[in-house]
Amino acid sequence: MTPFGPLSVHFEPCHHWSARGMGDRSMALWAAFVIAGPAGKVLHIGDTGFDRGRPYRDLAARHGPIRAAILPIGAYEPRWFMRGQHQNPAEAVEGFLMSGAAHAIGHHWGTFQLTDEAREAPLVALNAALSARQIAPNRFRPLAPGDVWAIPAA
Repeated sequence: MTPFGPLSVHFEPCHHWSARGMGDRSMALWAAFVIAGPAGKVLHIGDTGFDRGRPYRDLAARHGPIRAAILPIGAYEPRWFMRGQHQNPAEAVEGFLMSGAAHAIGHHWGTFQLTDEAREAPLVALNAALSARQIAPNRFRPLAPGDVWAIPAA
């Protein structure tokens, strides 16, 4: 835990590889964050693969109620290649449930096409995953670039 004024930042695991240069494959550490403040706690899982739920496991037990989770929902196809570093929307919904967050924001989609799925495909897949798990769409919003959302108080 690192204090930052009225906030505290807790570092959590995520699952991704790194390569910013020719000889630095997986030499950088990636992390997720739980930011706690007067208005509640926010989970920013970052850019992560689902990794059988490892990044989400025991978050609720360690941090208590989470007001909002910021979860990636894009850049996931083809699965044979992207599974280890990018979760798909169904996995994001599973992570949302595992985290115990009251609300979620979907990110990592819609700016430009990074991988094989169409730019709007994450929206369709997220809506299907939310419906399959009977989660109201107003609890998990995939914000497009420039969108804002006042997350309801817990």
